[in-house]
Amino acid sequence: MRCRGAETQALFNLAREIGIGFYLGYAELTVEAGIVRRYNTSILVDRSGAIVARYRKVHLPGHAEHEPWRKFQHLEKRYFEPGSGFGVTEAFGGVMGMAICNDRRWSETYRVMGLQGVEMVMIGYNTPVHNPPAPEHDDLSLFHNHLVMQAGAYQNGTFVVGVAKAGIEEGVDHVGGSCIIAPSGEIIARCTTKGDEIALARCDLDLCNSYKRTTFNFDVHRQPRAYGPIVERKGVTIMADGTPVRPKG
Repeated sequence: MRCRGAETQALFNLAREIGIGFYLGYAELTVEAGIVRRYNTSILVDRSGAIVARYRKVHLPGHAEHEPWRKFQHLEKRYFEPGSGFGVTEAFGGVMGMAICNDRRWSETYRVMGLQGVEMVMIGYNTPVHNPPAPEHDDLSLFHNHLVMQAGAYQNGTFVVGVAKAGIEEGVDHVGGSCIIAPSGEIIARCTTKGDEIALARCDLDLCNSYKRTTFNFDVHRQPRAYGPIVERKGVTIMADGTPVRPKG
């Protein structure tokens, strides 16, 4: 899909007409160096209707092959490849960042943007209530949804805007829970049903400074020398007997 074509041009026209920007997700088909690639992508559009930033989803969940035991399939790994990083953009009088769905569960998502001074992270998500590999999590799905976004907001002194697909689609119930979170980690606006709703909040980006200059003053308090395993290792290394390999020292 092209993000800007006959089907979507009305959105860009309306943004320009009423002076309101937006964040939009879509399935991107592109050709890079002669190779066809597919990404789960989002764009940021400013008040003039111009695209000012593009993001390609990094943390792809699900599985790559059909698994008949599931009530529904989650084949994101089959159709997309992961993006390469988390950039930020100066727009709307602040520093804006984007993520998509499963990205919100990973602390690295927020921290990489936090290190670039992000003041608002926009996240669209489409999350079923039921988790087939771990159904014991189902009753906690909405709690987990808010937990990770609130933690990311507080630990990086940034606003987070999480916008959900809600209700039932093709027989699958979604968590909903769209919300706007302040740099304090507090939810300052949220949708309360799984119907069509709008959550509104006035976001003063200067509120980020109170956290960026004190508790989470990275220049003063971070200790990158201690964080090596985060980038040196993808997961826990398991020995033949099933026990994890622990670092020496």
